[in-house]
Amino acid sequence: METEDVSGAAQAADTAARVREVIAAAGVSQREFARRIVMDPSKLSRSLSGTRRFTAAELARIADEGGLDAGLLLGTRAAGRPAATPAAPVEGGRPLQIVRETVRLIAEHGFHAVRVADIARACATSTAAIHYHFPGRADLLEAAVRWCMDEDTARRAARLAEADDAAAELRQLIALQTPRTDQQRRQWAVWLDLWAEAARSTAVGRLHTEYYQQWRETVADVVRRGVAQGVFRATVAPEAAALTLTALIDGLATQVLASGTTGADGAEGADAMHAALEAHIRSALLVAP
Repeated sequence: METEDVSGAAQAADTAARVREVIAAAGVSQREFARRIVMDPSKLSRSLSGTRRFTAAELARIADEGGLDAGLLLGTRAAGRPAATPAAPVEGGRPLQIVRETVRLIAEHGFHAVRVADIARACATSTAAIHYHFPGRADLLEAAVRWCMDEDTARRAARLAEADDAAAELRQLIALQTPRTDQQRRQWAVWLDLWAEAARSTAVGRLHTEYYQQWRETVADVVRRGVAQGVFRATVAPEAAALTLTALIDGLATQVLASGTTGADGAEGADAMHAALEAHIRSALLVAP
């Protein structure tokens, strides 16, 4: 038994070393690499340090990103399984294609109505290839939530970089959360569909909590800067302001999405939401002119 433990530890260390080589060859940070393979950055870190072992599916996604045969990381040629790297190149790699199509299908039909066969058809691949990268529906659901979070975080950072002061930053964040475009409405649809799932799934619930914590911290930091700049009132409590604004955004967006309207009617609902949020900022945060 002790010999098996030593052998397993040696194999895990060898796998971690190979994964480090893949990350180094990619020329990106460890966090960015985790985003590309749709993996929790903390899990990647623990696996590289030896306190956690990579799953076969995670290694398949790493191999796909590195353009390798997954057997080189798994320590086997994985007989009977589909190749990790598709014959025809897929933009962003097969795992990201699977996740993107999963998000699209969830937005259109709801998570519980989406079958693995539907995802495979959308990706022009087999169900075996889907299971190879994401063994179960829970893995796909977690990956879809994480991808949505990462996309939102990236857009948020880009919007904040465009603003001149904290008031403009907050308006950029509001614009980002107002479901005007097809992409915004799609991601809101996915998010709303997953709220109930978060109450039943530990993994999704953890991601749900993580996302809201990050979002509220971002808003609170913006408000804090606004108070220091003199554009927001000195009496404003940043954390309370972030909590209130988040509740308003969630409630208003739910109403816009629940109307089920698109085109001019959908734009009217988004306009009303945006106007209500702007009015809240003026009345509750901005220093009177």
